[in-house]
Amino acid sequence: MASLNTLRTKFGIVLSIIIALALLAFILSLKTEMGFSGNDPRVGVIDGEKINYSEYYETYERVRSQSGTVDSDEQQSAMLANAAWQQLFSKYVLDPGFERLGLRVTEPERMAMVSGEQPSQAFFNAFADPRTGSYNVAAVSQFLAQAETNSQAQAAWQALNEQARLERLFQKYMGLVRGGTYVNALEVANGVASANNTFSGRWAGKKYASMPDSLFTVSSSEMNEYYKSHKQMFKQQPSRTLSYVIFEVNPTDDDMLALEKQAKEVGAQLAASDEVRTFVRSNRNGRIAENYVSAAQLTDDEAEALTAGKQYGPVLKNNEWTMARVLDVKTAPDSLGIKHIVLPYTEESLADSLMGVLRGGADFAELASRYSVYDATAANGGEVGVLPFSAFTGEFAEALAGAKSGDIVKIASGDAIQIMQVYRADKPSKHYQIASITYPVEASTATRTQVHNAAGTFSVNAKESFADAATTAAVTPRVATLVQGDRTIRGLEDSREVARWAYGAKVGDISEIFTVDNDYVIATLTAIDDDEYASPEKVASQIRMQLLRDKKYDAIVKELSGSTLEEQAASLGSEVAPFENVGYASFYINGPGIEPRLVGAIASTTEKGVVSAPVKGMSGVYVFVVDNIATEEKQTAEGEKVRAQAVAENMAQQMALPAIQQMAEIQDLRGKYF
Repeated sequence: MASLNTLRTKFGIVLSIIIALALLAFILSLKTEMGFSGNDPRVGVIDGEKINYSEYYETYERVRSQSGTVDSDEQQSAMLANAAWQQLFSKYVLDPGFERLGLRVTEPERMAMVSGEQPSQAFFNAFADPRTGSYNVAAVSQFLAQAETNSQAQAAWQALNEQARLERLFQKYMGLVRGGTYVNALEVANGVASANNTFSGRWAGKKYASMPDSLFTVSSSEMNEYYKSHKQMFKQQPSRTLSYVIFEVNPTDDDMLALEKQAKEVGAQLAASDEVRTFVRSNRNGRIAENYVSAAQLTDDEAEALTAGKQYGPVLKNNEWTMARVLDVKTAPDSLGIKHIVLPYTEESLADSLMGVLRGGADFAELASRYSVYDATAANGGEVGVLPFSAFTGEFAEALAGAKSGDIVKIASGDAIQIMQVYRADKPSKHYQIASITYPVEASTATRTQVHNAAGTFSVNAKESFADAATTAAVTPRVATLVQGDRTIRGLEDSREVARWAYGAKVGDISEIFTVDNDYVIATLTAIDDDEYASPEKVASQIRMQLLRDKKYDAIVKELSGSTLEEQAASLGSEVAPFENVGYASFYINGPGIEPRLVGAIASTTEKGVVSAPVKGMSGVYVFVVDNIATEEKQTAEGEKVRAQAVAENMAQQMALPAIQQMAEIQDLRGKYF
């Protein structure tokens, strides 16, 4: 039966609307404390529609609940943030666009998706049978029967239908995009020639780098004219630039000595303790292993001490002081081959009945396939595989320690009952449960305070001059740019708070002292660039390099003289060199290197023995002669038409969504709040 829990597992829909709204109300009650000043701040604009904090937060919470993901780290949080933003994009751009195009999903279409007649990935993910890999229509009916009296299941069904609807609409839209592509006869002919022809010949040229920049002058007026005529090249996203310094917190020699002393004192107490379990639990750095390990799973020095009943350590290892003692010893097989049947904890009577028939010789695999609720193994007759004894903990380790091949045991753990059949048990050996205490090598509180004080002094001095304060503090400023939508600073781990500050800061502001990856970071905002196009000053070096290349090209072309390739090579102070097997799809030519224009010019040649016009490459100017054109029937016109049409359709589909996003003129301002 397709229960709500099954749908959660397969599709990730766990709607917690009441909780989300309660959290939303709580967050909005803190508007003033969070700097909202009694309003609902704007966190973005999508196609002219303002996205406010409350709407985005509600969407984020809904996505998080539906996916079942916990935003416990930056990567997961960013994934959920992107999914929430995409939902809002669909709401304000895709849905209205589909409506204007006249695209819709009819009720017969929806029913066709539910029944499996019209394949839908959304419904398939939720209701596919994991054992057969096929769509299970009966599971849909069973779930709908449950949804009649379960409001949570009804909400899940609505969300599932909405996803299927959007999926179907997007498929229709992409069908229109594909239908709009067309490959003409000229493209086919060129494609056949490109695939079948390879060229060999000779080339000569001169690199731009061989001519000093000092020989050429680029005026301000020329740069301004180039900027105006090529302005579209310099379109950009809004950005903020900041400079920051890191005060690293590292343990001092005194910290190392103090930590060593502490570790040895605790080690002596551990060695003398008669209540090892209690002693280890009372230490905040203590850990009691849940599993048992063999001597072979320990390092040589650990095994030597612990298997002899002695304490291991304290010893400095992997940048931490560690010590350990054995708590318990069990003689158990090194490895166990296991099959299992998993039942809900409420099925105690069924578990006892199955134990009875299994001990009477019933087929375990058949019963596992029929009764086990854990689909991943039920489909394979309950096969778990061969596992080391160290893989088992708690009740499982207790029940399986003395197991022999053929044993069947029942284990109640958590919200499930497991019936396990042991079909393999290796030779028994001693396994050890270990209690350990570790002290990582880290800076002391006094050292952290000292470094924090230094950061505080820097923060005060930085208000006069950030650069001078960095020099005085002997720290090196680093520069970072946050492009609209960035959540962290590249190269600086766990820097979400620094980025959030930067989005709300003004030029010249000095940040608070942030704790980032155990160090202290202070930043200053140096620039805000919200212009649609990069300024002439910002791209001046790029423009100057392009104009220098243009001037060098003109100068090299003026040097060219002679009617033969050899004469032209001599006029450039160059030599003639061969090239072979150059085709339209070639990436590299031996000598010139990566020069797409040169490849294109060679592959477009129709006459042999003719000196080409000068080719303006990326790194130099080239002339060439094609001596031979080899033709092989690698591609036919029909084959090329099919290939080119497929490429065109694929390219159109790939570019469709980015084009829509660009037309929507999206502003992503979430970085200030999330």
